Amino acid sequence: MAGYWIVRGGSIKDAEALATYGTLWGAIADRFGAKIIAGKGQINCIEGEDFPRVLIVEFPTYDDALKCYEDEEYKQAMSYAHKAYDRELIIAEG
Repeated sequence: MAGYWIVRGGSIKDAEALATYGTLWGAIADRFGAKIIAGKGQINCIEGEDFPRVLIVEFPTYDDALKCYEDEEYKQAMSYAHKAYDRELIIAEG
């Protein structure tokens, strides 16, 4: 079954860090077969806390989603994401 990252993020605090994260993420995403399937369009929070940025990233399997998050290269890239904006990340099987 596919795996998903659901990322809810705050406003961008550091655009340069976000650009670095995006560059690093591209190669990591390719390695794990990840693709962004939602988050480039409109967001409408119906219930709960509103976040200005929401992404859904699909992986071929739930294990791929977990392994990507635990990957050493991703951990390095994640430090830039955390500088760029506050976020919550959920890994789900679907």
